[in-house]
Amino acid sequence: MPKILYSPASPYSAKVRMAAAYVGLSFESELTETNAPPDSLLQANPLGKIPVLVTDEGDGIYDSRVITQYLNREHKGALFPRNSAKRLQAERLEALCDGLCDVLLAHVYERRMRPEEIVHQPWLDRQWRKAEQCLDLLMTQTPNLPAKLHAGHLAFRAALAYLALRFEGKWERGRSKLVRWAKRFDEKFPDLAALLPKA
Repeated sequence: MPKILYSPASPYSAKVRMAAAYVGLSFESELTETNAPPDSLLQANPLGKIPVLVTDEGDGIYDSRVITQYLNREHKGALFPRNSAKRLQAERLEALCDGLCDVLLAHVYERRMRPEEIVHQPWLDRQWRKAEQCLDLLMTQTPNLPAKLHAGHLAFRAALAYLALRFEGKWERGRSKLVRWAKRFDEKFPDLAALLPKA
């Protein structure tokens, strides 16, 4: 059975696990430590990063966008529209939301990995400006929530869940539209919502 090496708080792990569940892939979730990567992770991905999808043949597939494209190919286009314009929209939404998570993680790691006296506030401010620019765009271009999801929707929901996990009370003001979208997603797709980032 394929395995997904993951961390429960990781938005990229959440996106990939939701994608795998959505296309109907039977998989085992393997909780994986990245601060001291085990051999199983390094053999699957020499970068020691998660998520990694390990196939039945033992091949490691990474990063998260490569995994969603792989799942889409293996499951008859279940994660991206066939229409080229709509597919581009889905891919752009996935890239935007992954990029949002990149800057949020840069913010988290700056505070987590450095002693407080050398945390670089201008760097934190710069990352937060990028996050706000992404959120402002998502407010004006909030995707519909159709019965048939694509990978962009999954990345969007994972990013909002990570914001709620790590930045609660710091991003919601003036963005109730995004909060409502997340709530509707969870009500409509409770099995996927169960895979969202958790502490």
